[in-house]
Amino acid sequence: MTALTLSTAGAATLRADALVVGVAKSGKTLVVAPGAEAVDKAFDGRLATVLETLGASGSEGEAIKLPAPAGLKAPVVLAVGLGTAPEDGESYGAETLRRAAGTAARTLTGSKKAAFALPIVSAEDTAAVAEGALLGAYAYNAYKAAPDAKADKDAKKPLAEVALLGAKPRDKAYKAAAERAQAVAEEMNRARDLINMPPNDLYPESFAAAVTAAGKEHGLKVQVLDEKALEKGGYGGILGVGKGAVRGPRLVRIAYTHPKAEKTLALVGKGITYDSGGISLKPAGHNETMKCDMSGAAAVFAAVVAASRIGLAVNVTGWLALAENMPSGSATRPGDVLRMYSGKTVEVLNTDAEGRLVLADALTKASEEHPDAIVDVATLTGAMVLALGDRTFGIMANDDDYRTAIHEIAEEVGEQSWPMPLPADLRKSMDSPTADMANMGVRMGGGLVAGLFLQEFVGEGITWAHLDIAGPAFHEGAPYGYTPKGGTGSSVRTLVKLAELTAAGEL
Repeated sequence: MTALTLSTAGAATLRADALVVGVAKSGKTLVVAPGAEAVDKAFDGRLATVLETLGASGSEGEAIKLPAPAGLKAPVVLAVGLGTAPEDGESYGAETLRRAAGTAARTLTGSKKAAFALPIVSAEDTAAVAEGALLGAYAYNAYKAAPDAKADKDAKKPLAEVALLGAKPRDKAYKAAAERAQAVAEEMNRARDLINMPPNDLYPESFAAAVTAAGKEHGLKVQVLDEKALEKGGYGGILGVGKGAVRGPRLVRIAYTHPKAEKTLALVGKGITYDSGGISLKPAGHNETMKCDMSGAAAVFAAVVAASRIGLAVNVTGWLALAENMPSGSATRPGDVLRMYSGKTVEVLNTDAEGRLVLADALTKASEEHPDAIVDVATLTGAMVLALGDRTFGIMANDDDYRTAIHEIAEEVGEQSWPMPLPADLRKSMDSPTADMANMGVRMGGGLVAGLFLQEFVGEGITWAHLDIAGPAFHEGAPYGYTPKGGTGSSVRTLVKLAELTAAGEL
């Protein structure tokens, strides 16, 4: 776990393995960003010139290392690009700072301590740099034989300590911003760990055990329904999906309550710890990353714990619908009919449309507690990836204003999203001659059809939103900014900010 400190030390005097500074484009000129004046002075005011000679452009994502000149305690200066410099007096923007800090932290993998002399002029800037650095420093090395092997950069230990220069440790706003950023980043990294964990070690029972352990640590109430309890309660959706697996399903409830809370927010997460597609087996090339199909449950879990750590004055309840979707002689077949927890019957036309089945039971159960709002999160459909790409999640809701609010929140915290409709005309495509409805409808607009299916299981009069994070939940390409290869923790920040605004009475 990377340590975070707010330092009053000057950039020239602080001892660290590296000093991180920002550079930006101002017209055709490269400029050193505020916060790095002492570093520029050590270069006799020629830092930008030296960087230009080395080919620096100041573009976002750029990172260039320089040996530090005399006058600096750190041996290395790392210059990261901030893009176009803002007008005088304006901030570089939270997401720009977040990504630059993440780039720096990734570049400094294996270092013990780095001092960040980026342009911090407010508590918001402090939060952005802290969050980006802690997220960028993330590494998943649990299964590496030699975590500090020089030959494998990915196996090196992450940056151990981040010192923020320019932040004000005695200022309550700066301190609170840093503490909030640390809580959110650490919980987001918890979600990443779970997503990256191999499915032979992360399965419904072990996932539930991890939630129970975190509940004890943070004083949260955790309830786990195993196969017997699910059978007794009539949770046909969760049981139907988990029938083909040796390791049985679970429904986990984790709850944070605050004595001054006036509202309750319920979060529901899809937790398919491995998705083979079941009898409707996925084709070759589509199975290798299916350990990530529990990303929604991981995000919900992380968000509830983060809300408790921050101490938000709102009740937040997380529902994790956990199952393995496997093919076997006992697995649900296409054509089978499941009786859901709500009492509705569903004809299963495709066993690979399993996420909506486990979510349906969890949505019905969450509705029984009459929360003020329910938000479900799921890596639900490939159709959403086709529509929005692999960095943007879709938002559907039964309330247009609520959908818009979540979209604005996501953009504010740096998570790309887009509001999507729930066209009523698509509902008829899920009609079944055998059951109340089918788990599949028309192929075109499949992500919207899935949203319409889920809407059927939300309690009457409850505001509800659905986040389809199938695209951004798992990143298969090269790392960028603060986004690593593998599990990303997508939607955690949106959920935490949503809880924060709900506590403030703004939603």
